Amino acid sequence: MLDIRIETTTTPKELPKADNPLKFGTIFTDHMFVMNYETGKGWHDARIVPYQPISLEPSAMVFHYGQEMFEGLKAYKAEDGRVLLFRPDKNIERANKTNRRICIPEIPDEDFLQALKAIVKMDEAWIPTKQGTSLYIRPFIIATDPFLGVRPADTYLFIIILSPVGAYYPEGLNPVKIWIEDEYVRAVKGGIGEAKTGGNYVASLKSQVKAHEEGYSQVLWLDGVERKYIEEVGAMNIFFKINGTIVTPKLNGSILPGVTRDSVINLCKTWGLPVEERRVSIDEIYEAHKSGTLEEVFGTGTAAVISPVGQLRWEDHIMKVKDGGIGEYSQKFYDTITGIQLGRLEDKFNWTVEVK
Repeated sequence: MLDIRIETTTTPKELPKADNPLKFGTIFTDHMFVMNYETGKGWHDARIVPYQPISLEPSAMVFHYGQEMFEGLKAYKAEDGRVLLFRPDKNIERANKTNRRICIPEIPDEDFLQALKAIVKMDEAWIPTKQGTSLYIRPFIIATDPFLGVRPADTYLFIIILSPVGAYYPEGLNPVKIWIEDEYVRAVKGGIGEAKTGGNYVASLKSQVKAHEEGYSQVLWLDGVERKYIEEVGAMNIFFKINGTIVTPKLNGSILPGVTRDSVINLCKTWGLPVEERRVSIDEIYEAHKSGTLEEVFGTGTAAVISPVGQLRWEDHIMKVKDGGIGEYSQKFYDTITGIQLGRLEDKFNWTVEVK
């Protein structure tokens, strides 16, 4: 168990007004969790301190070789006052998988969870309660050695910051438009596509800018070898309802294993809804659209939870999904997952963890 030292801020910020809309990732709470790592000493000096700038040497390795990982999960305030985390064990598991891939020392699961609970409890007053809002939790690790040379670092910082947020997309639960990228590649099997590290996201920016200029919210990536199999959207995993069956690309080493993705698959199996994890080609989606069997498309992710897709653009083909509205199952998945997250629905899966 961590011995967490606590330093309370002497200059608390004003809490966001309940009637003001929250933009995603722009406001940060009063405190942050910090812990150091040093080779030979391990993880040590766990502390909660006032939210503040980080002082690093210009030669810190994170700036030059990109050795860093991050995660994202949320805390919710239930109607009965409980503070709930949604499946934090899966985020911790994924974080340590990323750590292993990019040679960052793992954090023991129980220490990671204790740190999450402690910082959320510290800034519990910042958890918004308006419909569609939550407290976003961003744990991350950076390499801090002042050294210019390619090797795993000997020193790291583990930090957790918190941000009260509204909807990730300005559209909210309304359907978004997705651009299917056929020029650039995000990741390939054997690379770091299944790790949650900044390098995956910076690789997507070029296409993201192009998509935004054309009026599209996000980019859907094709595989980096044959350039025809669907992988994931920039900030989400992707699902298709084709002729009554829910289909999603199979995890293949270049697709991020999303926690919400796993939750949707579990719900499908519980409801008896046919669900397949397999290779999905863009040609199959195009043919399903032409034949009228492409019934729904939606993305899944921590930030947006469920994001219905109303339109796909592939090359010169504009594929409008049904009537461009919110699909039956997109709505049902959203209502069920958010209902569990907020404590409104029975948590049959034991997905939520209470912060006490």
